[in-house]
Amino acid sequence: MVKYNFDEIINRRNTYSLKWDGEELIKAVGYTEKYDSETIPLFTADMDLPVPQPLIDALHKTVDHRIFGYSVFPDEYYESIQHWFKKRHDWTIKREEIVYSPGTVHALNVAVRALTNPADGVIIQRPVYPPFTAAVEGNGRVVRNNALKCDSEGYYTIDFEDFEAKAKEETTTMFILCNPHNPTGRIFTQEELKRLSDICAEHNVLIVADEIHGDLIRKDQTFYPIAKAVNNTDHILTCTAINKTFNVAGLHCTNMIISNPELRKIFSDTMGMQLPSPFTISTLIAVYNEGEDWLDQLKEYIDGTMEWVVNFLAEKMPQVKVRIPEGTYVMWMDFSGYGISPEEVHDRIYNKANVLLEDGWMFGEEGLQYQRICIPSPRPLIKEALERIAVEFQDVESKSLLKA
Repeated sequence: MVKYNFDEIINRRNTYSLKWDGEELIKAVGYTEKYDSETIPLFTADMDLPVPQPLIDALHKTVDHRIFGYSVFPDEYYESIQHWFKKRHDWTIKREEIVYSPGTVHALNVAVRALTNPADGVIIQRPVYPPFTAAVEGNGRVVRNNALKCDSEGYYTIDFEDFEAKAKEETTTMFILCNPHNPTGRIFTQEELKRLSDICAEHNVLIVADEIHGDLIRKDQTFYPIAKAVNNTDHILTCTAINKTFNVAGLHCTNMIISNPELRKIFSDTMGMQLPSPFTISTLIAVYNEGEDWLDQLKEYIDGTMEWVVNFLAEKMPQVKVRIPEGTYVMWMDFSGYGISPEEVHDRIYNKANVLLEDGWMFGEEGLQYQRICIPSPRPLIKEALERIAVEFQDVESKSLLKA
């Protein structure tokens, strides 16, 4: 068994990394005004951690072949997907149900264009990953926001009464589900998933389920793919991916699971022919067949980092509300306790501490007082980032404690 050292800090600068080399783009899209050689970027959902050794070995073998032409999927590609989901999630997938896509965001956009009409309503559950909104509005459809409800402990639940009301609307034709939910970290229960599915089936609403964080769950949690949690899957399209699980977002590998042949054909025809890279093929086969040990070590490491973050904030920044998420490797931090504006929170973190997170407003107005942090980086880097932030909130922290 290979023992991985996730505390190792690997220099990613000058390696074409978006988060470490993408200064101009990051500024252009409005994430931050400041980005320099001292910035710690923790805003995008990829890891600063080394991938499994079997993957490295497989890629070396692919490189050593020395020819990188057009590629097709071998039987082993499909068998690896089937084996993984059966073993990890007890989900039986038929080979013909698998449709390759070069990315999840790409797949969401294709699904919206292929399976809804202009001006149709699409339900999303804010605060939610910003490309959901973009996939709806960018394709001329209308967002129907079924906002999640948040209690005093920061725990999110579904407003089913509102969900059903929006599903009943004549022009509502699709629901984009995020499970585990990004950024809140909820893993929806079998009962919640079945209820969502039943409502959608009754009102002829298709479900596109983004489940790409489904392998990144806490040790005491269980994740249920919605297609496994329900009996009828004719109205469900599921996005699965190795990108988040194994830190290979740059290799572009999402696999859609679509049981309904008619929906599968419409989706595939709209997407058009997508040929894989040979590196994508060898990567998926390697990680799904030999990556479990690495993943188990990774999850333990992430769990430890999350525990450290919660304890650090409780001691140094007790006005920040945060809880360990049930799934994902992001944490959703509520800064409303300071009584200062979101703009001032941003300035203290992004400009003064020189740490790049993700402003909560990007996930919808429900996230206005929040910041999202991606924590799958070496723990020493996470510690430095939060220590910098804590310094910049010392004065307002003291005032908040005096008021209390």
